[in-house]
Amino acid sequence: MDNDAGRKLIDPERVSAAIDGLGDRAVIAEWAQRFSVVADPSRLALLVSIHYAREISVTDLAAVTGMTDTAVSQALRLLRAHGLVTTQRTGRVVRYRLADATVHELIHRVRPHPEQPVQEEER
Repeated sequence: MDNDAGRKLIDPERVSAAIDGLGDRAVIAEWAQRFSVVADPSRLALLVSIHYAREISVTDLAAVTGMTDTAVSQALRLLRAHGLVTTQRTGRVVRYRLADATVHELIHRVRPHPEQPVQEEER
């Protein structure tokens, strides 16, 4: 079978399935952009830290990651602009939390939660 570009296809059914799975190229471009944001080690460290803390302030994130408050704030601004984190204000304290379920799941795959200790009653 030949395709529109005149190439001879080996497995037309697989090509069709791949085309269907690929879908809208704009969505692929959007995800590529999101992955480029997450690919930075400092930003990924912030996301992992936020994930485990559930909600955490800039100052505390700086202490966890060894970054300056300014560097953390700049990275969080980018993460927020891409919809990966959101804020929760309590008085004067602003805490960050994950806003993207897919990033949450990716962190579980990359850095799963440690096993919880077994309670005496469960043994």
